[in-house]
Amino acid sequence: MSERESVKIFVDAYLLNKEHQGIRTYIKELYKEFARRNTEVDIYLGCFKDKEVIGEFEEFSNVQYLFYKSQNRLSRMLFEIPKLIKTHQFDFAHFQYIIPPFRNKKTQYIVTIHDVLFNDFRDQFSRGYRLKRNFLFKYSARKSDFLCTVSEYSKARLKAIYQTENKEIFVTPNGVSADFFAAYSKEEEQKYIEKTFKVKNYILYVSRIEARKNQQSLVEVFPSLSDDLSLVFIGEKTMENAELDRKLNEMDQKTRNRIHFFNDLSEKDLISFLRGAMVFAYPSLAEGFGIPPLEAGAVKIPVLCSNATAMNDFDFFAPFHIDFEKDDVKSYLTKILAEKEASRLDAISETIKQRYAWSKASKILEEIIRK
Repeated sequence: MSERESVKIFVDAYLLNKEHQGIRTYIKELYKEFARRNTEVDIYLGCFKDKEVIGEFEEFSNVQYLFYKSQNRLSRMLFEIPKLIKTHQFDFAHFQYIIPPFRNKKTQYIVTIHDVLFNDFRDQFSRGYRLKRNFLFKYSARKSDFLCTVSEYSKARLKAIYQTENKEIFVTPNGVSADFFAAYSKEEEQKYIEKTFKVKNYILYVSRIEARKNQQSLVEVFPSLSDDLSLVFIGEKTMENAELDRKLNEMDQKTRNRIHFFNDLSEKDLISFLRGAMVFAYPSLAEGFGIPPLEAGAVKIPVLCSNATAMNDFDFFAPFHIDFEKDDVKSYLTKILAEKEASRLDAISETIKQRYAWSKASKILEEIIRK
């Protein structure tokens, strides 16, 4: 980026203060890679003061922080962020899903809209939810200087729903960080999880708890599997999942005691849970991308993954790349639990490493800055 000096980018990064989720990973890993590759660019992260967040970027001299004062996102978008952009005269400002209604004419606005799944799965979202987000997302898609998304699937849906055929959409794909490819002792990780969380021999799911994520399909078949197994869900409950609650309530207590829910884990503990798992199951019915199964595949854990929406690209998980609405989930779980093919898991990990590197998204962001 030598053709341009002193480029300043503001990143609305409040999600770095939130629970583990795909968008948080996107912001963290994209800008760590971008900062590493573009030391002459000054990056300002807008977030709340937090030692863990600061620690993630402490190695980068070109990353600074602007700590928010307002806890209310609307207030930040209307007043605090526009004031910060005007005061610091940023060249670029990068937002997730929504840009502020008041724009600085000297700043170019980048927005990443990760998905618009609420339009394709309308029965799982309220009318108010859909109306509000469609209004804000459409405005942001059309008024931003640069529109990004994370997969070809989401790119196609954005074009179709918001009629953005005449606007270039940049795909800044998610990736998997190097931490997930590091060598480890499975036995030691399993001992740590059992000692710390009192769980062993578990099937693992990681992501938010909500209806479209389809956790209920795992709960439905779990009682018919071995009594030695546990089922672990890691993720925050962000929307109601009445079917999941019903199945849990109808279950006998002995079986229910083998199902565990965890939230707000450290990155270290999350990776330990992945490494210690017997199988990672990801039954989601709709994703704009889908990072968790890739992270599990990177640590060489057997993965049973949905093939719906953007996850259709994850064909390397075959023959355990299935339709959770039509295929026999119990049969596939039984087969994958018995899998002993380390070479197949090695090949999957290597494919993910080559195909989903954060450097690819960083290069696209660099292209945007050059424009």
